[in-house]
Amino acid sequence: MRLDALFLAGITLAACGDGPVAKSAEAASGTNERPGAIQSVNQPGERTFRDWYVVCNNANACFAFGHATEGTGWVRVAMPAGPDGKPEIVLGFWPETGAFTGVVTAQVTGTSAVAATDPVGDDAEYPVARVRDPGVDGLIAAMTQGEVMTLNAGGETVSISLSGAAASLLWIDERQGRLDTTTALIRKGDRSPSSVPPAPALPVVSPAAAVAQGRYGDQEGQALPTTIKDLPDVVQCRADTDFNPDLQAAIVSARLDADTVLWGVPCGAGAYNFANAYFTTRPDGSNPRRLTFPSTGEPLDLLVNASYDPATRVIDAFDKGRGLGDCGTASSWTWTDRGFVLKTSSGMSDCNGVPSEYWPTFWVTR
Repeated sequence: MRLDALFLAGITLAACGDGPVAKSAEAASGTNERPGAIQSVNQPGERTFRDWYVVCNNANACFAFGHATEGTGWVRVAMPAGPDGKPEIVLGFWPETGAFTGVVTAQVTGTSAVAATDPVGDDAEYPVARVRDPGVDGLIAAMTQGEVMTLNAGGETVSISLSGAAASLLWIDERQGRLDTTTALIRKGDRSPSSVPPAPALPVVSPAAAVAQGRYGDQEGQALPTTIKDLPDVVQCRADTDFNPDLQAAIVSARLDADTVLWGVPCGAGAYNFANAYFTTRPDGSNPRRLTFPSTGEPLDLLVNASYDPATRVIDAFDKGRGLGDCGTASSWTWTDRGFVLKTSSGMSDCNGVPSEYWPTFWVTR
């Protein structure tokens, strides 16, 4: 996932009929037709250090990931921002020979550090476990000195490369201002935790008031307004999906407010992903506009596996990197008085068996 720029105000409502949505200076600055000041926020970041991948989100909470050298396994070290932050280690792997039970342990080769864990959830076929608190600091110290961590559960093992682990955790210390403090992951010192900067304030996202849906929503026989059907972008979408009449019939509609109706048009599908382009009109079908959605990278003009909930005013999208859903991106946007605003975003670029609820977050709000 790229983090080139932040587009944090409401979505750009680009007039259709003028060709593709332009990535204009107005879009980059977050301006649109709806008033609202842009909040100053912290910039998320990501780095790769050899076999480890690390992300810090806009709240400066950080997540470092290592993966199995063979087979499917992973470990995540999470560190909240602020002087009171404490590390958490979660790990998991898919067994080669089927389901198993038993306590998962983690040991760094060549050291005496062996950490026991508590299971997270009850899925015996795909164990996810959290390292118990007394073992976290010792395991981190061993990880920075070793080359391989071995996970063991029910007699099955998988090896996690530690190449890049120390550099990833040091980057977190630097990012969070922990160097030479007693709370540092790597370079500990005598400085008081009070010298660690607090976590930055989260952006506040307030949904617009809910409105009655009337004839819009998940109802059979939804028909696009002619003003939408005739747009060049929609004509192309219909051509790209003419192989599947059922997909073409899956039109999305929702009333956003008294003057705005949301329309979703299927624009493509694969084995486990389908993509929609979104538009707005007035209730009489006039003033058709293509939507682009803000993200932590480039604005998105298509959403994958998306759905809108009129009760919460939120669109959720989940773009799978493969059918298992252990990699890809997951984001949500809230309809506000300023348009759609990014609510949350997470992602995992490599398919290493990490369930989506353990992906690193890039963007969080309150």
